[in-house]
Formats: sequence, structure tokens, C-alpha cells
Amino acid sequence: MNLSRNRRTDTASKVIPVPPQIVYLAIINPDSLIQWLPPEGMSGKIDTYDCREEGAYKMTLTYELDELILGKTSDNTDVAEGTFLELVPNQRIVQSVNFNSEDPAFSGEMIQKWILEDVSGGTNVTIVCENVPEGIRKEDHDTGLRSTLENLAAFTEKL
Repeated sequence: MNLSRNRRTDTASKVIPVPPQIVYLAIINPDSLIQWLPPEGMSGKIDTYDCREEGAYKMTLTYELDELILGKTSDNTDVAEGTFLELVPNQRIVQSVNFNSEDPAFSGEMIQKWILEDVSGGTNVTIVCENVPEGIRKEDHDTGLRSTLENLAAFTEKL
């Protein structure tokens, strides 16, 4: 066991001008989720999705860029498996996330929290990722989280 493992927490937030109910449904519905979740330069596919507390999911994200970007699972893919730990409608979603990777730098459980706060003008959406694997560069993760929130805003504003 690597006791020196980086136990970093990354966060990002954005006010999205729609009610929390719309944001919550966009997150828990797999057909909606896969349309906006992949950060810029990636596409995604839901392999399995059981959205209930203790329910599991598996998704594959694929890098769509011309240059080769090494994924966590294969040359250009990240496969993540997770479990829903807590679902509080219109307020919070907590998940345990594990990346399928042979590289120990990407191993271990990351806890991802989606916090939805009803604010004047919409919903403040905060993503908190605890115990981020050390193989995920902070700069890349911050960029990806911001991109995901921008995608969520664009998706929900069309509804």
C-alpha cells in the first residue's frame, strides 16, 4: 500500500440559470447525462446505470482529439465504475468512482459529490472530488470539471 498517496480534493462550481429540479434530473437520467458529462474533446457511452442508492454504473469516455491522449484504461479511453452512495432529490448526489486502470496512479476510490443549491437566478452547482488519484493532473482535472459544468449549463438552458 502506498501511504504517500496524494489525497487531493478538487472542486468547481457554477451558477446555472435553471431550478435545481432540472439540474438534478439532467444528472440522474443516463440519456441526458451522457449528452453533457464528457468534457470538451471527449464523447461518452453509458454501459450500465442503476440510479438508486447502492446502485452501480459503468461508463466509457473516449478522447476524440487528433493527437493521442493516453487514457486511464486504454490508449484513448477512460472507463469508470461507480456506486451511488447518496441521492437527495434536487440537493445532492454522492458517488464512489473507480477508474479501470492497470496504472496504480489512477487506482483507488474517488468520492464525487454534486451539490445543488437553490440561489437567486438559478442553481449553484458544485462538484467536489475527494481522494483524486495522483495520476490525474490537477490542471487537467480543473479544466475538465469546468468544461463539464459549462456543458451542463448549455444542456439545461435548452430544456
